Amino acid sequence: MAKLFIARVRGAGGERPLVTVRAAAEGEARLFVEAAYPEDEVVEIAEPGEWISDSDTGTRNGDVREHPGATWQPPSSRAGSLP
Repeated sequence: MAKLFIARVRGAGGERPLVTVRAAAEGEARLFVEAAYPEDEVVEIAEPGEWISDSDTGTRNGDVREHPGATWQPPSSRAGSLP
């Protein structure tokens, strides 16, 4: 089953909005994001903890989505949420 991962991606113009990806594991998530953004740097990939979003994050392996208005914040063991 595909799990949700969040990614921090940096392009020539700076940080992209928060990117989510569905994958079986972190390594696979990185490959999907690198394929979707071949010219950009994938700075970090993480499981989002208890992050709740009203945005569509996809359901299938390989679903990569950008979320304008949401920026990367490292998952916290205390709060575990992102805006």
